[in-house]
Amino acid sequence: MNKLTMGVLLLTLILGACGNKAADKKVDGGKNGPAATPVTVTVARVGSIELVEKSVGTLESFADPIIAAETAGQLLEVRALAGSLVKAGQVMAVLDAQDAGLAKQSAHAEMQRVKTLQANQSKAMVRQRQLRDKGFISQGAFDDAQAQMDVLNNQLAAASSQLAIAERTVGKHRIIAPFVGRVEKQMAVAGQYVKVGDSLFQLVGLGKLHARLPFPENMAARLSPGMPVKLTTFIDDKIVLGKIGGVRPMTRLNNRSFEALVVVNDPGMWRPGSTVTGQVVMAEHRNAVLVPEHSVVLRPIGKVVYALEGDKVKQQTVKVGAIREGQAEIVSGLSGTETIVVDGAGFLIDQASVAVSGQYVDSNQAATSAISPAK
Repeated sequence: MNKLTMGVLLLTLILGACGNKAADKKVDGGKNGPAATPVTVTVARVGSIELVEKSVGTLESFADPIIAAETAGQLLEVRALAGSLVKAGQVMAVLDAQDAGLAKQSAHAEMQRVKTLQANQSKAMVRQRQLRDKGFISQGAFDDAQAQMDVLNNQLAAASSQLAIAERTVGKHRIIAPFVGRVEKQMAVAGQYVKVGDSLFQLVGLGKLHARLPFPENMAARLSPGMPVKLTTFIDDKIVLGKIGGVRPMTRLNNRSFEALVVVNDPGMWRPGSTVTGQVVMAEHRNAVLVPEHSVVLRPIGKVVYALEGDKVKQQTVKVGAIREGQAEIVSGLSGTETIVVDGAGFLIDQASVAVSGQYVDSNQAATSAISPAK
């Protein structure tokens, strides 16, 4: 047998083998049908879903006053620097109080002088009353003594007031923090002479914060005080619950937006100036049929879900309402008891074969702690 004959024989055998494999595949396909699609499933549930409007705003301090000097004097000591935390009643700075101290001593001495005169006149009034009753002095003389007593009483009241003013002036030389807060700005330094009204510190209060949430003009009529709000920041993963305290127009030029004001408790790390995301709960739909959002797929006939029936699925046309945190509200098309396909739904058609690989687990259903609203 020559080489040409052997080559033809070998080619014939190869072609025959390929034809047999193709025939085998065709037969197997006819017997077993298309492979089942692996999917995860879950049961549609009946629950509540909130309709929310989101807004990104800013946090502001509930109180951020400018602490100013109430009396003139040289600033001897600064005890609160920018960025430091202070407690209510803590001394932030000390002014020279020597002159005020001397004025206090003078006022105290004057009050003691008048008090001594008053005590002496009080004793004299007892004797004058006895002499009048016995007829040794006239009523006019007694009235003169009483008038002198009244003058001394008034002088004592004035001296007491002057002493109180002097003591208060001495107290003003110690700059006291009015509440717990953080020193945002320090405008004065030791050695500086300050006048009444000069700014010394800007103090930002801690504990309560204002959240300002801007909304478009068409939302103004739908927002009202008392509506619940969920607040989050990029600082941590905490959710703070609050309520709208007021709605007012924003004051910027050519701006018709409105803003909702929410007073919240600081959970510990939130700071004024931080960005905050607010979700205002506009309404709540109770007894709604809920399914995972990505179990709903779009087909030419509209939005559908695939309900499990044995080892196949049935295509169900549905109408979707609100979507919230990965959950979709099914307004019509499901009763709330169906087992539906979640993962893999996008690869299915009506009456497709499926192989259930497990139950779908929704991470959004995990419990999340929230901090109560400010009171």
